[in-house]
Amino acid sequence: MQTCALSLLVFTGASQFALVGALAAGGNPLTAAAGAFFLGVRNAFYGLRLSQLLALPRAVRPFAAQWVIDETTAVALAQPTRRSTRIGFAVTGLSLYVLWNLTTFLGALGADAIGDTDAWGLDAAGPAVFLALLAPMLKTGTERAVAGLAVLLGLGLLPVLPAGVPVLVAALAAPAVLFLEGRRRGTARNDAHNSDVPAHHNDVPEEDS
Repeated sequence: MQTCALSLLVFTGASQFALVGALAAGGNPLTAAAGAFFLGVRNAFYGLRLSQLLALPRAVRPFAAQWVIDETTAVALAQPTRRSTRIGFAVTGLSLYVLWNLTTFLGALGADAIGDTDAWGLDAAGPAVFLALLAPMLKTGTERAVAGLAVLLGLGLLPVLPAGVPVLVAALAAPAVLFLEGRRRGTARNDAHNSDVPAHHNDVPEEDS
């Protein structure tokens, strides 16, 4: 019942894997929930964009919000018209929600038959899918720098911090890189401005010797 409720209410794979993984590693429930919540925050930004593209009635939006995930966003953004955007979002959301919860139910019933999931390498399936979705989106140097720094922080702090905390610290990669990028651009603008300003020399008459 707990497993099925998690998939029904927290319909975002990355957050589910983060929560369960942190709890399985002995992490604090609050820390595990915080990590799962932070990973789910990206869906809020997806929602901002999709609300403009879908333009759904206000009464429908709370229900559509449940289906705002990586896959539905990717399919919706790839459509050329509003009608196809709505169809793509609805079909993807409905099929994934039904299949996700059905397979969650089957997995919960047959978990004992699987045995040791580590032996099957199932723990790597979630991160692998997430990376496959993320990689094509890293088109600029800034985005790649954020991703690279996040990986270094997450993996580097994994042995020394409680389970669930490294992913929270890794989130600092985005503001850190953006801050440095902003400073670099500010310095470049100042240098360009200074090079365009002519030097002013005071005409000082030479003294007679």
